[in-house]
Amino acid sequence: MLFNSPEFLIFLVLAFVLYWFVFNRHLKAQNALIVALSYLFYGWWDWRFLGLLFASSFVDYNVGLGLARIVNPSRRKLLLVASLVANLGLLGFFKYYNFFVTEFIDAFSHLGVHLDVNTLNIILPVGISFYTFQSISYAIDVYRRNIEPTRDLVAFLAYVSFFPQLVAGPIERATNLLPQFTSKRHFDYALATDGMRQVLWGFFKKIVIADNCASYVNDIFGNTADYNGGTLFLGAVLFAFQIYGDFSGYSDIAIGTARLFGFSLMQNFAYPYFSRDVAEFWRRWHISLSTWFRDYVYIPLGGSKGGTWMKIRNTFVIFLLSGFWHGANLTFIAWGFLHALYFIPLQLTGKNRVNINIVAHGNQWVSPMDVLRILFTFLLVTFGWIFFRAKSITHAFEYILGIFTKAPLEALAIFPISLLGLIGFMLAVEWVHRDKQHGLEITWLQDKKVLRWCMYLGIMLLIFLFGNFGKTEFIYFAF
Repeated sequence: MLFNSPEFLIFLVLAFVLYWFVFNRHLKAQNALIVALSYLFYGWWDWRFLGLLFASSFVDYNVGLGLARIVNPSRRKLLLVASLVANLGLLGFFKYYNFFVTEFIDAFSHLGVHLDVNTLNIILPVGISFYTFQSISYAIDVYRRNIEPTRDLVAFLAYVSFFPQLVAGPIERATNLLPQFTSKRHFDYALATDGMRQVLWGFFKKIVIADNCASYVNDIFGNTADYNGGTLFLGAVLFAFQIYGDFSGYSDIAIGTARLFGFSLMQNFAYPYFSRDVAEFWRRWHISLSTWFRDYVYIPLGGSKGGTWMKIRNTFVIFLLSGFWHGANLTFIAWGFLHALYFIPLQLTGKNRVNINIVAHGNQWVSPMDVLRILFTFLLVTFGWIFFRAKSITHAFEYILGIFTKAPLEALAIFPISLLGLIGFMLAVEWVHRDKQHGLEITWLQDKKVLRWCMYLGIMLLIFLFGNFGKTEFIYFAF
Protein backbone atom coordinates (compact mmCIF):
# COMPACT_ATOMS: atom_id res chain seq x y z
CA MET A 1 0.00 0.00 0.00
CA LEU A 2 1.52 3.29 -1.09
CA PHE A 3 1.34 6.41 1.05
CA ASN A 4 0.53 8.41 -2.10
CA SER A 5 -2.60 6.41 -2.94
CA PRO A 6 -6.33 6.82 -2.19
CA GLU A 7 -6.28 3.39 -0.52
CA PHE A 8 -3.85 4.61 2.12
CA LEU A 9 -5.89 7.70 2.93
CA ILE A 10 -8.99 5.53 3.48
CA PHE A 11 -6.91 3.06 5.50
CA LEU A 12 -5.46 5.87 7.63
CA VAL A 13 -8.87 7.40 8.47
CA LEU A 14 -10.34 4.01 9.43
CA ALA A 15 -7.24 3.11 11.46
CA PHE A 16 -7.38 6.43 13.33
CA VAL A 17 -11.08 6.01 14.18
CA LEU A 18 -10.65 2.42 15.36
CA TYR A 19 -7.51 3.22 17.34
CA TRP A 20 -8.83 6.23 19.29
CA PHE A 21 -12.58 5.55 19.46
CA VAL A 22 -13.00 1.77 19.57
CA PHE A 23 -9.79 0.23 20.97
CA ASN A 24 -8.76 3.14 23.20
CA ARG A 25 -9.74 1.58 26.53
CA HIS A 26 -7.09 -1.12 26.67
CA LEU A 27 -3.39 -0.86 25.79
CA LYS A 28 -3.12 -4.48 24.67
CA ALA A 29 -6.14 -4.04 22.41
CA GLN A 30 -4.54 -0.97 20.81
CA ASN A 31 -1.29 -2.87 20.27
CA ALA A 32 -3.15 -5.84 18.79
CA LEU A 33 -4.95 -3.44 16.45
CA ILE A 34 -1.60 -1.94 15.37
CA VAL A 35 -0.27 -5.42 14.60
CA ALA A 36 -3.39 -6.26 12.57
CA LEU A 37 -3.27 -2.94 10.71
CA SER A 38 0.46 -3.29 10.06
CA TYR A 39 0.14 -6.80 8.69
CA LEU A 40 -2.78 -5.67 6.51
CA PHE A 41 -0.69 -2.72 5.30
CA TYR A 42 2.26 -4.99 4.47
CA GLY A 43 0.14 -7.83 3.07
CA TRP A 44 -1.58 -5.39 0.69
CA TRP A 45 1.65 -5.49 -1.33
CA ASP A 46 2.11 -9.29 -1.21
CA TRP A 47 0.55 -11.40 1.56
CA ARG A 48 3.02 -14.26 0.92
CA PHE A 49 5.82 -12.37 2.70
CA LEU A 50 3.91 -11.84 5.94
CA GLY A 51 5.55 -15.05 7.15
CA LEU A 52 9.01 -13.49 6.78
CA LEU A 53 7.97 -10.46 8.82
CA PHE A 54 6.56 -12.67 11.56
CA ALA A 55 9.54 -15.04 11.50
CA SER A 56 12.05 -12.20 11.94
CA SER A 57 10.02 -10.83 14.85
CA PHE A 58 9.44 -14.20 16.50
CA VAL A 59 13.11 -15.19 16.35
CA ASP A 60 14.34 -12.04 18.05
CA TYR A 61 11.53 -12.02 20.60
CA ASN A 62 12.65 -15.47 21.77
CA VAL A 63 16.32 -14.53 21.52
CA GLY A 64 15.61 -11.66 23.88
CA LEU A 65 13.93 -13.97 26.38
CA GLY A 66 16.82 -16.39 26.10
CA LEU A 67 19.39 -13.66 26.69
CA ALA A 68 17.51 -12.68 29.85
CA ARG A 69 17.70 -16.22 31.24
CA ILE A 70 21.26 -17.13 30.25
CA VAL A 71 24.21 -15.86 32.26
CA ASN A 72 27.07 -17.73 30.60
CA PRO A 73 28.84 -15.26 28.21
CA SER A 74 29.62 -17.91 25.56
CA ARG A 75 26.04 -19.16 25.44
CA ARG A 76 24.71 -15.59 25.28
CA LYS A 77 27.04 -14.84 22.38
CA LEU A 78 25.93 -18.04 20.63
CA LEU A 79 22.31 -16.96 20.97
CA LEU A 80 23.10 -13.56 19.47
CA VAL A 81 24.92 -15.23 16.59
CA ALA A 82 21.83 -17.38 15.97
CA SER A 83 19.75 -14.19 15.66
CA LEU A 84 22.24 -12.64 13.24
CA VAL A 85 22.46 -15.79 11.12
CA ALA A 86 18.68 -16.16 10.92
CA ASN A 87 17.98 -12.53 10.04
CA LEU A 88 20.94 -11.88 7.78
CA GLY A 89 20.45 -15.29 6.17
CA LEU A 90 16.93 -14.37 5.07
CA LEU A 91 18.08 -10.92 3.97
CA GLY A 92 21.05 -12.37 2.09
CA PHE A 93 18.99 -14.97 0.27
CA PHE A 94 16.24 -12.67 -0.93
CA LYS A 95 18.41 -9.67 -1.68
CA TYR A 96 21.83 -10.97 -2.71
CA TYR A 97 21.58 -14.59 -3.91
CA ASN A 98 21.27 -13.77 -7.62
CA PHE A 99 23.95 -11.07 -7.33
CA PHE A 100 26.56 -13.46 -5.96
CA VAL A 101 25.64 -16.25 -8.37
CA THR A 102 25.88 -13.89 -11.35
CA GLU A 103 29.20 -12.43 -10.23
CA PHE A 104 30.53 -15.96 -9.60
CA ILE A 105 29.57 -17.04 -13.12
CA ASP A 106 31.07 -13.89 -14.66
CA ALA A 107 34.35 -14.33 -12.76
CA PHE A 108 34.82 -17.84 -14.15
CA SER A 109 33.74 -16.81 -17.64
CA HIS A 110 36.65 -14.34 -17.73
CA LEU A 111 38.92 -17.33 -17.08
CA GLY A 112 37.37 -19.22 -19.97
CA VAL A 113 35.31 -21.49 -17.73
CA HIS A 114 31.58 -21.49 -18.41
CA LEU A 115 29.45 -22.62 -15.50
CA ASP A 116 25.84 -23.75 -15.84
CA VAL A 117 24.43 -22.36 -12.61
CA ASN A 118 20.85 -21.16 -12.58
CA THR A 119 19.69 -18.01 -10.86
CA LEU A 120 16.28 -17.92 -9.22
CA ASN A 121 13.35 -15.68 -9.96
CA ILE A 122 13.43 -14.24 -6.43
CA ILE A 123 11.05 -11.42 -5.54
CA LEU A 124 12.59 -8.97 -3.09
CA PRO A 125 10.21 -8.50 -0.14
CA VAL A 126 9.55 -4.79 0.24
CA GLY A 127 11.16 -3.24 3.31
CA ILE A 128 13.09 -6.36 4.33
CA SER A 129 16.32 -4.40 4.86
CA PHE A 130 14.51 -2.01 7.22
CA TYR A 131 12.57 -4.34 9.48
CA THR A 132 15.43 -6.87 9.59
CA PHE A 133 17.84 -4.23 10.89
CA GLN A 134 15.24 -3.00 13.38
CA SER A 135 14.72 -6.50 14.73
CA ILE A 136 18.47 -7.20 14.89
CA SER A 137 19.11 -4.00 16.85
CA TYR A 138 16.76 -5.24 19.57
CA ALA A 139 18.68 -8.50 19.96
CA ILE A 140 22.01 -6.64 20.10
CA ASP A 141 20.73 -4.11 22.64
CA VAL A 142 19.39 -6.89 24.88
CA TYR A 143 22.71 -8.73 24.54
CA ARG A 144 24.56 -5.54 25.56
CA ARG A 145 22.07 -5.09 28.42
CA ASN A 146 21.06 -1.68 27.07
CA ILE A 147 17.40 -2.68 27.34
CA GLU A 148 15.39 -5.24 29.26
CA PRO A 149 13.76 -7.83 26.99
CA THR A 150 10.00 -7.61 26.68
CA ARG A 151 7.72 -10.53 27.53
CA ASP A 152 4.85 -8.94 25.65
CA LEU A 153 4.82 -10.65 22.25
CA VAL A 154 2.10 -8.38 20.84
CA ALA A 155 4.02 -5.25 21.80
CA PHE A 156 7.16 -6.64 20.18
CA LEU A 157 5.31 -7.60 16.99
CA ALA A 158 3.94 -4.05 16.89
CA TYR A 159 7.44 -2.62 17.39
CA VAL A 160 8.88 -4.53 14.42
CA SER A 161 5.89 -4.11 12.09
CA PHE A 162 4.62 -0.60 12.96
CA PHE A 163 3.07 0.33 9.63
CA PRO A 164 4.11 4.02 9.26
CA GLN A 165 7.82 3.14 9.20
CA LEU A 166 7.69 -0.54 8.27
CA VAL A 167 8.84 -0.49 4.65
CA ALA A 168 11.24 2.47 4.46
CA GLY A 169 12.12 3.57 7.95
CA PRO A 170 13.19 5.34 10.01
CA ILE A 171 14.96 2.24 11.36
CA GLU A 172 13.92 2.61 14.98
CA ARG A 173 15.70 1.40 18.09
CA ALA A 174 13.96 -0.65 20.74
CA THR A 175 15.29 1.75 23.36
CA ASN A 176 13.13 4.50 21.83
CA LEU A 177 10.09 2.84 20.23
CA LEU A 178 9.41 -0.33 22.23
CA PRO A 179 8.70 1.46 25.56
CA GLN A 180 6.08 3.52 23.73
CA PHE A 181 4.15 0.30 23.04
CA THR A 182 4.22 -0.72 26.69
CA SER A 183 3.00 2.64 28.04
CA LYS A 184 -0.56 3.94 28.03
CA ARG A 185 -1.13 6.42 25.22
CA HIS A 186 -3.46 9.40 25.27
CA PHE A 187 -4.52 11.51 22.34
CA ASP A 188 -2.32 14.61 22.14
CA TYR A 189 -3.92 17.29 19.98
CA ALA A 190 -0.71 19.32 19.61
CA LEU A 191 1.28 16.21 18.62
CA ALA A 192 -1.40 15.13 16.14
CA THR A 193 -1.72 18.53 14.45
CA ASP A 194 2.06 18.79 14.13
CA GLY A 195 1.99 15.30 12.65
CA MET A 196 -0.55 16.40 10.06
CA ARG A 197 1.66 19.35 9.10
CA GLN A 198 4.60 16.99 8.65
CA VAL A 199 2.49 14.61 6.56
CA LEU A 200 1.42 17.53 4.35
CA TRP A 201 5.04 18.58 3.83
CA GLY A 202 6.00 14.99 3.07
CA PHE A 203 3.32 14.74 0.39
CA PHE A 204 4.53 18.00 -1.15
CA LYS A 205 8.12 16.72 -1.36
CA LYS A 206 7.06 13.36 -2.78
CA ILE A 207 4.23 14.23 -5.19
CA VAL A 208 5.35 17.68 -6.33
CA ILE A 209 9.16 17.58 -6.15
CA ALA A 210 10.27 13.94 -6.39
CA ASP A 211 7.71 12.63 -8.86
CA ASN A 212 8.00 15.61 -11.21
CA CYS A 213 11.80 15.33 -11.16
CA ALA A 214 11.47 11.61 -11.85
CA SER A 215 9.87 12.22 -15.25
CA TYR A 216 12.97 14.06 -16.46
CA VAL A 217 15.48 11.89 -14.60
CA ASN A 218 14.10 8.66 -16.07
CA ASP A 219 14.29 10.08 -19.59
CA ILE A 220 17.80 11.54 -19.23
CA PHE A 221 19.32 8.51 -17.51
CA GLY A 222 17.46 6.17 -19.84
CA ASN A 223 18.76 7.90 -22.98
CA THR A 224 22.19 9.11 -21.92
CA ALA A 225 23.69 9.02 -25.41
CA ASP A 226 21.01 11.37 -26.78
CA TYR A 227 21.73 14.33 -24.51
CA ASN A 228 24.43 16.98 -24.29
CA GLY A 229 26.68 17.58 -21.28
CA GLY A 230 24.56 20.33 -19.78
CA THR A 231 21.42 18.20 -19.86
CA LEU A 232 23.25 15.24 -18.33
CA PHE A 233 24.49 17.49 -15.50
CA LEU A 234 20.93 18.77 -15.05
CA GLY A 235 19.68 15.18 -14.88
CA ALA A 236 22.11 14.41 -12.06
CA VAL A 237 20.99 17.52 -10.14
CA LEU A 238 17.34 16.62 -10.62
CA PHE A 239 18.01 13.12 -9.33
CA ALA A 240 19.60 14.64 -6.22
CA PHE A 241 16.33 16.46 -5.55
CA GLN A 242 14.24 13.47 -6.61
CA ILE A 243 15.83 11.08 -4.14
CA TYR A 244 15.76 13.68 -1.38
CA GLY A 245 12.12 14.59 -1.98
CA ASP A 246 11.19 10.93 -2.31
CA PHE A 247 12.97 9.52 0.74
CA SER A 248 12.71 12.45 3.13
CA GLY A 249 9.11 12.85 1.98
CA TYR A 250 8.43 9.24 2.98
CA SER A 251 10.09 9.83 6.34
CA ASP A 252 8.00 12.95 6.94
CA ILE A 253 4.79 11.05 6.15
CA ALA A 254 5.86 8.13 8.35
CA ILE A 255 6.87 10.28 11.33
CA GLY A 256 3.79 12.50 10.99
CA THR A 257 1.46 9.49 10.74
CA ALA A 258 3.04 7.94 13.84
CA ARG A 259 2.30 11.17 15.73
CA LEU A 260 -1.38 10.82 14.86
CA PHE A 261 -1.30 7.59 16.87
CA GLY A 262 0.66 9.06 19.78
CA PHE A 263 4.15 7.83 18.83
CA SER A 264 7.38 9.78 18.41
CA LEU A 265 9.84 8.45 15.84
CA MET A 266 13.39 9.66 15.36
CA GLN A 267 14.21 12.37 12.83
CA ASN A 268 15.59 10.71 9.70
CA PHE A 269 16.63 13.77 7.66
CA ALA A 270 17.96 17.08 8.98
CA TYR A 271 18.18 19.18 5.80
CA PRO A 272 21.28 17.41 4.41
CA TYR A 273 21.67 19.65 1.35
CA PHE A 274 22.57 22.54 3.69
CA SER A 275 25.66 20.60 4.81
CA ARG A 276 29.09 22.24 4.58
CA ASP A 277 31.09 19.02 4.19
CA VAL A 278 30.43 15.35 3.51
CA ALA A 279 30.80 14.38 7.17
CA GLU A 280 28.01 16.78 8.07
CA PHE A 281 25.95 15.44 5.17
CA TRP A 282 26.11 11.93 6.64
CA ARG A 283 25.03 13.22 10.04
CA ARG A 284 21.94 14.63 8.34
CA TRP A 285 21.09 12.07 5.62
CA HIS A 286 19.22 8.84 6.49
CA ILE A 287 20.16 9.36 10.11
CA SER A 288 18.61 6.11 11.33
CA LEU A 289 20.79 3.99 9.01
CA SER A 290 23.95 6.04 9.52
CA THR A 291 23.67 5.80 13.31
CA TRP A 292 22.79 2.08 13.04
CA PHE A 293 26.04 1.33 11.22
CA ARG A 294 27.93 3.61 13.61
CA ASP A 295 26.63 1.91 16.76
CA TYR A 296 26.53 -1.71 15.62
CA VAL A 297 29.46 -1.91 13.17
CA TYR A 298 31.81 1.09 13.27
CA ILE A 299 32.25 1.42 17.04
CA PRO A 300 32.58 -2.36 17.65
CA LEU A 301 35.34 -2.39 15.00
CA GLY A 302 37.22 0.20 17.03
CA GLY A 303 35.73 3.36 15.58
CA SER A 304 38.20 6.23 15.39
CA LYS A 305 40.22 5.23 18.45
CA GLY A 306 42.89 3.20 16.67
CA GLY A 307 45.74 4.21 14.42
CA THR A 308 45.50 5.73 10.97
CA TRP A 309 45.10 2.47 9.12
CA MET A 310 42.39 1.26 11.49
CA LYS A 311 40.47 4.50 10.93
CA ILE A 312 40.77 4.10 7.16
CA ARG A 313 39.75 0.43 7.33
CA ASN A 314 36.73 1.12 9.51
CA THR A 315 35.61 4.00 7.32
CA PHE A 316 35.78 1.89 4.17
CA VAL A 317 33.94 -0.97 5.90
CA ILE A 318 31.10 1.28 7.02
CA PHE A 319 30.61 3.00 3.66
CA LEU A 320 30.96 -0.17 1.59
CA LEU A 321 28.42 -1.90 3.85
CA SER A 322 26.13 1.08 3.48
CA GLY A 323 26.40 0.82 -0.29
CA PHE A 324 25.84 -2.93 -0.24
CA TRP A 325 22.83 -2.51 2.07
CA HIS A 326 21.16 -0.45 -0.65
CA GLY A 327 21.22 -3.21 -3.21
CA ALA A 328 22.92 -6.03 -5.06
CA ASN A 329 24.63 -3.96 -7.71
CA LEU A 330 28.23 -2.81 -8.08
CA THR A 331 26.94 0.73 -8.60
CA PHE A 332 25.96 0.91 -4.92
CA ILE A 333 29.37 -0.42 -3.89
CA ALA A 334 31.02 2.28 -6.03
CA TRP A 335 28.75 4.90 -4.45
CA GLY A 336 29.80 3.80 -0.97
CA PHE A 337 33.47 3.65 -1.97
CA LEU A 338 33.31 7.19 -3.36
CA HIS A 339 31.82 8.55 -0.14
CA ALA A 340 34.56 6.82 1.85
CA LEU A 341 37.09 8.66 -0.30
CA TYR A 342 35.24 11.91 0.43
CA PHE A 343 35.15 11.24 4.17
CA ILE A 344 38.67 9.96 4.92
CA PRO A 345 40.56 13.25 4.30
CA LEU A 346 38.20 15.01 6.73
CA GLN A 347 38.69 12.27 9.27
CA LEU A 348 42.48 12.14 9.03
CA THR A 349 42.80 15.93 9.34
CA GLY A 350 40.38 16.05 12.28
CA LYS A 351 37.86 18.15 10.34
CA ASN A 352 35.04 15.61 10.24
CA ARG A 353 33.36 17.19 13.27
CA VAL A 354 34.00 20.85 12.54
CA ASN A 355 30.49 21.59 11.28
CA ILE A 356 28.39 20.27 14.13
CA ASN A 357 26.11 23.25 14.59
CA ILE A 358 23.36 24.25 12.18
CA VAL A 359 24.64 26.47 9.39
CA ALA A 360 24.10 30.20 10.09
CA HIS A 361 22.39 29.29 13.34
CA GLY A 362 20.28 32.18 14.58
CA ASN A 363 20.61 34.05 11.27
CA GLN A 364 18.61 33.94 8.07
CA TRP A 365 21.65 34.95 6.02
CA VAL A 366 24.62 32.72 5.45
CA SER A 367 28.23 33.76 4.96
CA PRO A 368 29.70 33.63 1.43
CA MET A 369 32.22 31.00 2.57
CA ASP A 370 29.46 28.75 3.89
CA VAL A 371 27.57 29.19 0.60
CA LEU A 372 30.63 27.93 -1.27
CA ARG A 373 31.03 25.01 1.15
CA ILE A 374 27.37 24.04 0.75
CA LEU A 375 27.55 24.20 -3.06
CA PHE A 376 30.79 22.21 -3.17
CA THR A 377 29.36 19.52 -0.86
CA PHE A 378 26.19 19.36 -2.95
CA LEU A 379 28.25 18.87 -6.12
CA LEU A 380 30.25 16.06 -4.50
CA VAL A 381 27.07 14.33 -3.34
CA THR A 382 25.39 14.84 -6.72
CA PHE A 383 28.39 13.29 -8.47
CA GLY A 384 27.99 10.26 -6.20
CA TRP A 385 24.28 10.03 -6.99
CA ILE A 386 25.18 9.30 -10.63
CA PHE A 387 26.56 5.91 -9.55
CA PHE A 388 23.52 5.34 -7.33
CA ARG A 389 21.08 5.97 -10.20
CA ALA A 390 22.99 4.39 -13.09
CA LYS A 391 22.05 0.93 -14.35
CA SER A 392 25.63 -0.30 -14.23
CA ILE A 393 29.18 0.86 -13.60
CA THR A 394 29.67 1.20 -17.36
CA HIS A 395 26.57 3.35 -17.63
CA ALA A 396 27.77 5.56 -14.75
CA PHE A 397 31.12 6.23 -16.41
CA GLU A 398 29.45 6.88 -19.77
CA TYR A 399 27.17 9.37 -18.08
CA ILE A 400 30.05 11.16 -16.32
CA LEU A 401 32.12 11.18 -19.50
CA GLY A 402 29.18 12.72 -21.34
CA ILE A 403 28.96 15.57 -18.81
CA PHE A 404 32.58 16.55 -19.35
CA THR A 405 32.99 15.86 -23.07
CA LYS A 406 29.69 16.86 -24.67
CA ALA A 407 28.92 20.52 -25.35
CA PRO A 408 26.75 22.00 -22.57
CA LEU A 409 24.08 23.37 -24.90
CA GLU A 410 20.41 24.05 -24.29
CA ALA A 411 20.21 22.19 -21.01
CA LEU A 412 17.30 24.32 -19.86
CA ALA A 413 15.33 23.70 -23.03
CA ILE A 414 13.71 20.58 -21.54
CA PHE A 415 13.41 21.98 -18.04
CA PRO A 416 10.18 23.74 -17.02
CA ILE A 417 10.78 26.89 -15.00
CA SER A 418 7.88 25.91 -12.75
CA LEU A 419 9.83 22.91 -11.40
CA LEU A 420 12.83 25.11 -10.71
CA GLY A 421 10.54 27.46 -8.79
CA LEU A 422 9.02 24.59 -6.80
CA ILE A 423 12.47 23.27 -5.84
CA GLY A 424 13.44 26.80 -4.82
CA PHE A 425 10.28 27.08 -2.72
CA MET A 426 11.07 23.80 -0.95
CA LEU A 427 14.62 24.92 -0.20
CA ALA A 428 13.43 28.30 1.06
CA VAL A 429 10.88 26.74 3.42
CA GLU A 430 13.40 24.26 4.77
CA TRP A 431 16.08 26.92 5.13
CA VAL A 432 13.79 28.97 7.37
CA HIS A 433 13.01 25.86 9.45
CA ARG A 434 16.45 24.23 9.34
CA ASP A 435 16.60 24.14 13.15
CA LYS A 436 13.21 22.38 13.35
CA GLN A 437 12.17 18.75 13.05
CA HIS A 438 10.45 19.31 9.70
CA GLY A 439 9.74 21.99 7.13
CA LEU A 440 6.31 22.98 8.42
CA GLU A 441 7.10 23.22 12.12
CA ILE A 442 6.14 26.88 11.91
CA THR A 443 6.31 27.89 15.56
CA TRP A 444 6.98 31.49 14.51
CA LEU A 445 3.38 31.63 13.22
CA GLN A 446 1.91 30.02 16.32
CA ASP A 447 -0.18 33.08 17.20
CA LYS A 448 -1.05 33.99 13.60
CA LYS A 449 -3.79 31.51 12.71
CA VAL A 450 -4.80 33.18 9.44
CA LEU A 451 -1.24 33.22 8.11
CA ARG A 452 -0.70 29.61 9.14
CA TRP A 453 -3.81 28.45 7.32
CA CYS A 454 -2.89 30.51 4.28
CA MET A 455 0.39 28.61 4.17
CA TYR A 456 -1.30 25.22 4.59
CA LEU A 457 -3.86 25.98 1.90
CA GLY A 458 -1.15 27.37 -0.37
CA ILE A 459 0.83 24.12 -0.14
CA MET A 460 -2.34 22.10 -0.77
CA LEU A 461 -2.98 24.23 -3.83
CA LEU A 462 0.56 23.61 -5.09
CA ILE A 463 0.03 19.87 -4.63
CA PHE A 464 -3.27 20.07 -6.53
CA LEU A 465 -1.84 22.17 -9.38
CA PHE A 466 1.60 20.61 -9.80
CA GLY A 467 1.35 17.21 -8.15
CA ASN A 468 2.14 14.08 -10.14
CA PHE A 469 -0.63 11.70 -9.08
CA GLY A 470 0.63 8.63 -10.89
CA LYS A 471 1.07 6.68 -7.62
CA THR A 472 4.82 6.35 -8.23
CA GLU A 473 6.48 3.97 -5.78
CA PHE A 474 8.99 5.34 -3.30
CA ILE A 475 12.60 4.75 -4.37
CA TYR A 476 13.57 3.09 -1.09
CA PHE A 477 10.88 0.44 -1.44
CA ALA A 478 13.48 -1.31 -3.58
CA PHE A 479 15.86 -1.59 -0.63
